[in-house]
Amino acid sequence: MPRSLVTDAPVDTGPDFGTLCTLLGRYDGAGEPVACDTLTEGLLNRGYRLSTTRGRFFLKHHLDGDHDAIARQHDVTRRLGAMGLPVAPPVPTADGATVTVLGGRCYALHPWIEGRHRDGGELTESQSRRLGALLGHVHTCLEEVMEGPEGAAAGPSAGSDTAARPEETFTLIEELLTLVRGRPRDTFDELAEHRLVERRALLERHAHRRPPAAATPARGWVHGDFHPLNLLYRGGEPAAIVDWDRLGVQPRAEEAVRAAVIFFLRPDGTLDLAKIRPYSRAYRRATGADAAELAAAVHRVWWERLNDFWMLRWRYQLGDHRADPGFPASAALAVWWTGAYESVRAAFTD
Repeated sequence: MPRSLVTDAPVDTGPDFGTLCTLLGRYDGAGEPVACDTLTEGLLNRGYRLSTTRGRFFLKHHLDGDHDAIARQHDVTRRLGAMGLPVAPPVPTADGATVTVLGGRCYALHPWIEGRHRDGGELTESQSRRLGALLGHVHTCLEEVMEGPEGAAAGPSAGSDTAARPEETFTLIEELLTLVRGRPRDTFDELAEHRLVERRALLERHAHRRPPAAATPARGWVHGDFHPLNLLYRGGEPAAIVDWDRLGVQPRAEEAVRAAVIFFLRPDGTLDLAKIRPYSRAYRRATGADAAELAAAVHRVWWERLNDFWMLRWRYQLGDHRADPGFPASAALAVWWTGAYESVRAAFTD
């Protein structure tokens, strides 16, 4: 579930010409603005393709506006880049700063990275293996970069070790069902009602499997949002891992499982286990994580998915439809995963 959402905000048109001129004036050799095209309207940031007389850049507007936290994230990506990871650290201003505050807004200018996003359906088994190794290297490099007091202060502990409580999920299901049934209905609403009723019955049968706190895998520094839209490919190789806004401390193996579930989710709500297997083996080899750690992470992420209704909360509680296209596959996954639980765990631990 996102931290916050404003559903009636005006369409983002980006910084005006004067702001862009002032911004680019802080940099040596960035040129004058020519065009600024909106690429994303996110919850944590907004992104623009900024064309200037000297080239193209990615301009990021950090909506949370925490100057110090953003600067620390920038320093982390710079240090990761020095270790050979594909990242896109920001361009420093003439005085060496990486965050520019104009009109109370925090901006960062990054080099433009040519590339495209690729989901797991476009990856070969060999590329899936390299993806797992890449995420493993992210985790091991972060462990090295974040050692010491500077690292300890560089970001928050992300998420919670407390697994979802079934009684709270049952209450949410009833709230969502009331909203679904109290409106003119379309095919999405019919599917939503079916999945909510189905999930309630499924959760009733499996409520006893709630993960205990003692089963939490090892914690460490993670990217926090590793998925296809935050990884750019150039040809068959990763060119840049982007959007480090959720950098924080989490159970590391859970990030590996969540990422695989997003990358390798098929449209019918099943997982491509043939690609998850080499992905997970490479991740374990890169990090030294054992099968037991991955098994615990699989169980916790399965439970998380079983209790998660963020897409329906966006639609029915917040009036935001951006997540609607992903709902059919995501909702089907929780049901399929429960039935194929042993096979999924084996794919991550073999």
